[in-house]
Amino acid sequence: MTDDLRFTYRNRVVGLFDEILETQASALDAARDAVMAALAADRLIHAGGSGHSHLLAEEVFYRAGGIAAAQALLDPDLMLHKSAQRSTLLEREEGRAARILANYGVSAGDVVFIASNSGRNAYPIELALGAREIGATTIALTSTRHAQRVSSRHSSGKLLYEVADIVIDSCGPYGDTSLPISGRSIAMGPTSTLTGVFVLNAILAEAVAELAKRGIEPDVYQSANREGEGAEAAAEAILARWQPRIRGL
Repeated sequence: MTDDLRFTYRNRVVGLFDEILETQASALDAARDAVMAALAADRLIHAGGSGHSHLLAEEVFYRAGGIAAAQALLDPDLMLHKSAQRSTLLEREEGRAARILANYGVSAGDVVFIASNSGRNAYPIELALGAREIGATTIALTSTRHAQRVSSRHSSGKLLYEVADIVIDSCGPYGDTSLPISGRSIAMGPTSTLTGVFVLNAILAEAVAELAKRGIEPDVYQSANREGEGAEAAAEAILARWQPRIRGL
């Protein structure tokens, strides 16, 4: 039955979560420690990507249960709402990332997460190169299974996993599809967004929990849609503190 696909999909995604936890422990620890150091020093945590990878930047930004010191690096031309096909072409264009890094004021001591399943296009590669040059710590979220089967589209000849300070392998399949469709030569069931959301939220939560042990309490948004408890007032107070520093609030 086709209904079995939902269980197959669930099992494959959970299997990827387990594989990430088993194989990427040192990278996850390094990412957590980098985030802790940045938050303790009152620096910002940025996240960027193009195409569907930009969803991970939005996931950490202004998010109930997320840190306030999170900035989404968003280039509307590389998102999907203006022209999805055009975004695919523009993410291969060199020079765009430098403008985004400058527009969002990425600085030394910040952390920049860069999401790209293939890691082959110019934009994510230049996000990493540019942020490192500024003095930020760069953390790549990418699939080495995919990256190792493709060539770079950047003049450096490098792929994202080759230019970032810390690399977290999403362990995702080549082509970002996990569900072959019987009777057709296609596959569906992408995994990179699901694993990316898991990795990012786990790292940020661990960083905040470890900082709490040291008496450091970064601002964390709680839902303004809870009933009572001063939820809306608490959210507004956090906004007032961070609006001068975070673009888009």
